[in-house]
Amino acid sequence: MAHAKTSYVCLPCRASYKQPHDRDRARRCPRCAGPLVHAGSAFAAPRRRDTAAWRTLALLLHAGVRFHKSCCGGPGYRPRTLREVKERMAHARRNGEPFARALVRPEVPSAGRAG
Repeated sequence: MAHAKTSYVCLPCRASYKQPHDRDRARRCPRCAGPLVHAGSAFAAPRRRDTAAWRTLALLLHAGVRFHKSCCGGPGYRPRTLREVKERMAHARRNGEPFARALVRPEVPSAGRAG
């Protein structure tokens, strides 16, 4: 039985490749020979010219956020803009929450302000 394919991403080339997943094998980009980052089986790449989306994706991947399928469907909420990433990272800094957990929050709790 063939293994299911998953996405690997080259951030400098802004390219995505579907390949069988193997934890022990390092993947290299066929365009630049740089390392590929495992993005997950539910990953959908942004358009190559969408610089902001690729910048957001790079932040997510470097924080350890991946795009894996769950039993009920897709990977769940993932920020799509730099503003959404910044809001969640500011929340994480204020509350000591790990960045990877804060980045997948659908809603950012409002900061309680003393009046």
